[in-house]
Amino acid sequence: MNFAPLLHVLSIVVWVGGMFFAYMALRPVAASVLEPPLRLTLWAGVFGKFFPWVWASVALILLTGLYMLMKLSGAALPHYALAMLVLGVVMMLLFAHVFFAPYKKLKRAVSEQNWKAGGAALAQIRMLIGINLSIGLLTIAVVFVGRGLS
Repeated sequence: MNFAPLLHVLSIVVWVGGMFFAYMALRPVAASVLEPPLRLTLWAGVFGKFFPWVWASVALILLTGLYMLMKLSGAALPHYALAMLVLGVVMMLLFAHVFFAPYKKLKRAVSEQNWKAGGAALAQIRMLIGINLSIGLLTIAVVFVGRGLS
C-alpha cells in the first residue's frame, strides 16, 4: 500500500490546522486575557511545542510530495501540482524564517524579560503565520479545484 498520500495529508493537517488554531482561537483569547509577560511566555512555550511538529510535517510533506511527483514521470505535471509545489516551498521558507529569526528573538526576549522586544517579535510571527495560513488554505483550494478541472 502507498502511504505517501496519507502521510502527506496528515502532515498538512498538523501544520495548517495548527496555524488555524493558533491564529483564530488561541491568539485572540491570549491577547484579551493575558498581560504581556504571561502572553509572551505562553507563546514562547506554545511555539516550542508546536514547531518541532511543523519541522516533522515539513519534512514529510516535502518527501511525500516529491515521491508522488516522481511517480508521475512520463506524464505531464498537472498545473495544480506545480502550484502546490511552489506554494508549499514558499510556506516552508516562511516557516524557516519565522523559526530562525523572530521566534529566536521571542525566546531571547522572554528569557531576558524584555517585553517590548518580545512583543515586536510576536507581532512579526503573528503576521507571518497569518500569511502562511492564507497560503496554506489557498494551496488546499488550488489542489481541490485543480483536480476537479482536470
